[in-house]
Amino acid sequence: MTIVAFDFDGTLSDSEMTVLLGATRGVADEMATITERSMNGEIEYAESLRQRVDLLGGLAESEARTAFEQVELQPGAADVLADLRAAGHEVVILTGGFERGVAAALDRAGVSVDEIVANRLPVADGALTGEVEGSLIEGTKDDALVRVADEHGVDLAETVAVGDGANDLPMLEVAGLAVGFRPKSVVESQSDVVVESMDELREVLGEQELL
Repeated sequence: MTIVAFDFDGTLSDSEMTVLLGATRGVADEMATITERSMNGEIEYAESLRQRVDLLGGLAESEARTAFEQVELQPGAADVLADLRAAGHEVVILTGGFERGVAAALDRAGVSVDEIVANRLPVADGALTGEVEGSLIEGTKDDALVRVADEHGVDLAETVAVGDGANDLPMLEVAGLAVGFRPKSVVESQSDVVVESMDELREVLGEQELL
């Protein structure tokens, strides 16, 4: 068994959850600017996340739900996830995004994974509070990957990490195989292999005899 860890926004999904939420709230441009600065490593991820979520304070929970329903997987992503699990591998999603959006996209695609590590947006009086909770605010994805590997008795050399942005670097650095998916420049230089589509990712996984 191999552990394959995926980022979500920009990797498994074309959608950027904070941008979808921001569009609903009318702050999409501000959100996109903060996101880009974070993914390029210009500001710390935790600070960028708090800045973006703060802009969402007061958004009705019903409107947030509508935004999450717009989150979709990349073409071919559901098949890759399903095939990895069918081959007996542990498939996890490690994302600074929000668990409700991840779960909604997986449900609509009719696919599941073994574990989702994501953040949460608290609600009070029917609206987002502008705060964020979860282990991947200050915590990093390498810690999460190490924990999952330890729990399953898998050596880190037998893990694969797939991501696109600066906050994926910690898990890419410790994984046995680091795959950059349409990566930002700061990630491309740290990737063992770069792919531009799920079809290319499937080829890489096939070469590694994982599919």
